[in-house]
Amino acid sequence: MTPLHPLTDQALARLPKAELHVHLEGSMPPETLLELGVRHGVDDVPRTLDDVRRLFEFRDFAHFIEVYLIIVKVLQEGADFAALAYGKGAELARHNVRYAEIFFTSPLHTDRGIPASEIFGGLEEGRQRARAEFGVEMVFMADIPGERGIAGAEQTLQELLDNRPPGFVALGLGGPEIGTPRPQFAPFFEAAIAEGYHSIPHAGETTGPRTVWDALEYLHAERIGHGTSLLEDPALVEYLVREQVPVDVSVTSNLCTKAAPSLAAHPLPRMAEAGVNVTVNSDDPPMFNTDISAEYRIARDLLGTEKLLRAARAGFENSLLPEDRKAVYLKEFDAVLGEQLT
Repeated sequence: MTPLHPLTDQALARLPKAELHVHLEGSMPPETLLELGVRHGVDDVPRTLDDVRRLFEFRDFAHFIEVYLIIVKVLQEGADFAALAYGKGAELARHNVRYAEIFFTSPLHTDRGIPASEIFGGLEEGRQRARAEFGVEMVFMADIPGERGIAGAEQTLQELLDNRPPGFVALGLGGPEIGTPRPQFAPFFEAAIAEGYHSIPHAGETTGPRTVWDALEYLHAERIGHGTSLLEDPALVEYLVREQVPVDVSVTSNLCTKAAPSLAAHPLPRMAEAGVNVTVNSDDPPMFNTDISAEYRIARDLLGTEKLLRAARAGFENSLLPEDRKAVYLKEFDAVLGEQLT
């Protein structure tokens, strides 16, 4: 097969995209954080844009979580959640993302006294406005704050099942992995699956491959978020390749949180070379000074055109969309790609 010529930045920008691993709260731009911080009088938020940007210079994963918890404090009413979701849709549209699955951590907000109905109502308002105005299809995944253990899982699941918010399709598990063993969350994922939700946990980012095994075995994971350590276990790689379990990779995020020591040492190229079913994602883009287009350019440079396009197409193929909806997006993807390569 003749190698494909590298896609230009302009060609990548025109490519229809799916993003499967991105957090709504972590998608808040610095300008919005400053504005809401001032409006709601949140003392932890710096009062200049430069200082807010410096807040995003992370020392390690623990510091990242610390900053993340500052960010959520500025979301205090339904209109804030609507604006955040709508703004996310606008940002995705600028990068030609046609479909996105977005993590959202409701206990971080209900614990501050905001009614779940107001939160979910705001998200739905913003989601629908974005779809109507930008043509972006967004769905949400209820993300368990792992640092809260069983109590956080119980609360997340209860808020999901009590409210049945439109547009929520899965249960996730984020936060620190160290000291947060996956098996303890098994009953909550089993209950969510029984109610028709999908299982999309983070695993193997700041811990070893055992966490990925646990996510597969105990949480019935359909995709793995990050999985940067999976190459340490050849048996795990063999299993993931054989079963074609998707792994959602976010390169810049891994560098910023020190889950990967450098771009040259990032495992993405070795994952793809081994046949792991990878996708390209931005995770918390403003916090990491990136966006999905930048992640596509990085992945192109790391993987080459052929493997990048495989990962890009896998974004739609590995989504939680019904097969008929996948087919619509894949037809569009192939048509645009054909135009770029001719």
